[in-house]
Amino acid sequence: MTNNIQSIFAQQQKVNIGYIVAGYPSVTFTKEFLQNLNHSAIDILEIGIPYSDPLADGKLISQASFTASQAGVTTDTVFNLLAEVKGEVQKPLVFLVYYNLVLAYGVAAFIDKCAAVGISGLIIPDLPYEEADEVVSLLREKQLAFIPLVSVTSGERIKKIARLGDGFIYAVGSLGVTGSQQVALPRLASFVEDIRQQTHLPIALGFGIKTQADVAQMRQYADAVIVGTSIVALTAQHSVKETIEAINTLFKN
Repeated sequence: MTNNIQSIFAQQQKVNIGYIVAGYPSVTFTKEFLQNLNHSAIDILEIGIPYSDPLADGKLISQASFTASQAGVTTDTVFNLLAEVKGEVQKPLVFLVYYNLVLAYGVAAFIDKCAAVGISGLIIPDLPYEEADEVVSLLREKQLAFIPLVSVTSGERIKKIARLGDGFIYAVGSLGVTGSQQVALPRLASFVEDIRQQTHLPIALGFGIKTQADVAQMRQYADAVIVGTSIVALTAQHSVKETIEAINTLFKN
């Protein structure tokens, strides 16, 4: 499955990565969205598993996660949903999941289930690289990607974090949570260049990329752009068809 992510970057000069919260605004919506993902401009989809304390997420995504949790969406709900649509999705899916959920499920059992339902990799925002060896080892056994996050404040830690990565590096382009304002462009350019010196993996920029203009601008710096908050907002307000049409506009060259 790691190769699935790699093949996307090999085929395309610039990659579009989107994010949704599983089960928001409903499980039915998420299922229909996944069934229609092949018609969207999204090349790789991050799926957030609802969690009560999503510390990397801004207000909108946190509220969406809380709403889905209150509606009874659990880790198994998400796994079952993915199992139902597995044969209908041709694009790579990765989980953005907080480590408590993985730990509570059982690390090996969680990763086994990821492989079974067609997940290509994991992004775990609250798992520091010093404690990630077990997860990385188990993921590599299943040929799944560990996608590390590095930030503009990571500094000398970038090399150590990047060495654990597969698939791509998630570069956090803001100093806050999802939806925060990007750092100044000169600092962003320097940040991406620092990462390139430490890894052969593609670099995807996320956090603070909200509009079509943002997407176009960030494509100058990175191999991929990640849009989360704006897409989650669209899912709250529109049908699946309308959401995908708006996403296609958002990522339009």
